[in-house]
Amino acid sequence: MNTKNVSLIAVLLLLFTVALHSAAAAPPDVGVVLLHGKWATLPTHVADLARVLSSKGFKVVTPQMPWAQSREYDVDYPAALSEIDAAVKSLRDQGAKRIVVAGHSFGANAALAYAGSGREIDAIIAIAPGHTPDRGRFRAVVAESVEKARQMIADNKGDEMSSFGDTNQGRTKSIRTTPKNYFSYFDPEGLGAMPKSAATIRKPTPFLWIVENQSPLVKAGEHYAFNKAPKHPGSKYLVVTGDHTDMPSTASSQIVDWLLSLGF
Repeated sequence: MNTKNVSLIAVLLLLFTVALHSAAAAPPDVGVVLLHGKWATLPTHVADLARVLSSKGFKVVTPQMPWAQSREYDVDYPAALSEIDAAVKSLRDQGAKRIVVAGHSFGANAALAYAGSGREIDAIIAIAPGHTPDRGRFRAVVAESVEKARQMIADNKGDEMSSFGDTNQGRTKSIRTTPKNYFSYFDPEGLGAMPKSAATIRKPTPFLWIVENQSPLVKAGEHYAFNKAPKHPGSKYLVVTGDHTDMPSTASSQIVDWLLSLGF
């Protein structure tokens, strides 16, 4: 190979590297609604990931949701999805043309519920998915409260404040909300059931599922919810070593790489 050809290849490689770097540093107009987990306080566990995404050029909003510690399910799950609508609108008002709904723990549950509701979004990210009223220990822990809420609703007391049980990563506590609100989140057949939400997504949508290696959902595997969503070539299932709480930070590079791989 002569010197001229070597120089040409070197120039082409340099241009390719520059183009790749530019694409990674400045994606097109993509907005990310990033939802925090259950009982979150400020700063939430998604704050570091939000900063990473913003540094890469993504437009990011991190709304405070009804499962935050200060709110205690003060509106029902359908109203929570409407709050995500407002966050999406704020991104579109900023010029975002593509919308990603991402969430950590309960936020992942909500990202799936939002996608399953038929809203138009361009990608879904579930980070260390949590809140599983449809399965296992979680279902058993809240069963009495679920039945209490069901009965109060049947007795036309659905809007009366009362105490109910909640659980989060092995911890339990009593919360005060209305039976209507509580049941909307904890009904094992309702919006909080991730397999049901995944199965009701209407069209193939890029879907990133990241589960920590110590999660009970690892044993449930891809068949629990991931495989119930319509197949898309960009979808990816990852098991990542790390702690549930820190997973948004631990998996931030995988999240950024996956978003960039979609070629928005």
